[in-house]
Amino acid sequence: GFLPRLRGGDLLLMTADTDTRVDPLHARKMAARLQAAQSAPDRPILLRVEKKAGHGAGKPLSKAIDEATDQYSFLMEQLGMSPAK
Repeated sequence: GFLPRLRGGDLLLMTADTDTRVDPLHARKMAARLQAAQSAPDRPILLRVEKKAGHGAGKPLSKAIDEATDQYSFLMEQLGMSPAK
């Protein structure tokens, strides 16, 4: 397959290691292909893999909080926001 050279911002891909709907290997392969195609190595392509979790249903509150924290932290970094003091 052909994947053009990428120029753009940082990217966060998320998956869970025991997802029964979407094999986490898809996210791993996508991250690898994007990393190989990117033309700006200083812009990271991140992959977050939740351990012992699935597609979302029945996820413990602590894991949901951790996931939301990572998502919002990534977004705030992209927007150049700094933590409140």
